[in-house]
Amino acid sequence: MTRLVHDLSIAKPDYVDGSIVNLMRSLGDALGAELTPYAPLAGLDARLRDAQRIVLLVIDGLGAELLQAIGTGTVFSERQVGTMTSVYPPTTATAITTFMSGLAPQQHGLTGWFMHFRQLGTVTAVLPFVPRYGRVPLSSYGIDISAVIDCPSFFDTIDQPSIALLPKGIANSDFSRLLGGRARRLPFDSLEDFAARLKACCEGLEDARYIYAYWSELDHLSHLHGPSSPEVEAHLAALNDALAPVIDACTGSGTVLIATADHGFIDSGADERIDMVDHPDLADMLSLPLCGEPRSAYCYVRAGCVASFEQYVTDELADFAHLVPSEQLLDEGWFGLGDAHPDLGARIGDYTLQMRGRYTIRDRVLGERESHLKGVHGGTAAAELQVPLILAGP
Repeated sequence: MTRLVHDLSIAKPDYVDGSIVNLMRSLGDALGAELTPYAPLAGLDARLRDAQRIVLLVIDGLGAELLQAIGTGTVFSERQVGTMTSVYPPTTATAITTFMSGLAPQQHGLTGWFMHFRQLGTVTAVLPFVPRYGRVPLSSYGIDISAVIDCPSFFDTIDQPSIALLPKGIANSDFSRLLGGRARRLPFDSLEDFAARLKACCEGLEDARYIYAYWSELDHLSHLHGPSSPEVEAHLAALNDALAPVIDACTGSGTVLIATADHGFIDSGADERIDMVDHPDLADMLSLPLCGEPRSAYCYVRAGCVASFEQYVTDELADFAHLVPSEQLLDEGWFGLGDAHPDLGARIGDYTLQMRGRYTIRDRVLGERESHLKGVHGGTAAAELQVPLILAGP
């Protein structure tokens, strides 16, 4: 297998007018949503204004670089009109919350797959809403997810009938119920089922002005095999075969379909993983397990250990990670613009390890299985941050 040539140059989200946050502002304007502190995405207003239906198709993991490398000739490539940035960190938990709330991380306050919620006293995997050490949702213990995720649902800010087309396994999750708001959630259990349901939505057979459709399998395969793998290329071809007729039929139908992704991907080998098992002195300086992402790890440093922590990272990890005070990320606008969520600072630790090149860093807690993902995202590489803007219809 030949690895894709990834653009590993450092990139930041363009929250001014070129990110998925700005896309959501454009959709909100067309659907009558409450205004957000972000500008619309340039060039979309005229296409959206008179549309009978608006469909947002999110293909998890279909970064702009991946599409350019292996998607030539697909409907996604042929109908791509530009690129946007995702949010920081460019990861599903953070970006999907942007799609489902219309807000940047600066406002919605979700900063990665693993987060420390002070109210819960534990590190939590946000989307499944489970503690890091287990697989039982915290709602099973009577904890309402709205106690820690308090951003509005985009579906509730629009006065239009809406649908959320979601994989069967997550359609009724705590997160989907909360952020799905008033949308009618339609589950699907296969690519064929997804294409059929999406076709019905695009043709107006479902009573909805706004349809949010989410496909996750490309992300799963990219993590498991790496974005350079034949499995990912084959899946993108299958996705094209299933969805091209649906997308092409939007022309002249009154339906505008916008397709994009939550993040891109890079390949990462086992030799590019920093394991905290090999750095016990560093682990002893932390008051919590690593939070965030293997590519952007939030470090909660014990009182009295700040100087030794900084020195250790400088001496031992400088070739693999860029150490940034997390407050600096706030000041530099990595998470968004304007007023911040009141808990945002507490959710990004004292320092962030932004991994260089293809490197990742990880630790394990008791009860957690060892794993290595061959494809990763969530860092600062342009390949992880750039996503396509694909447009069809009306």
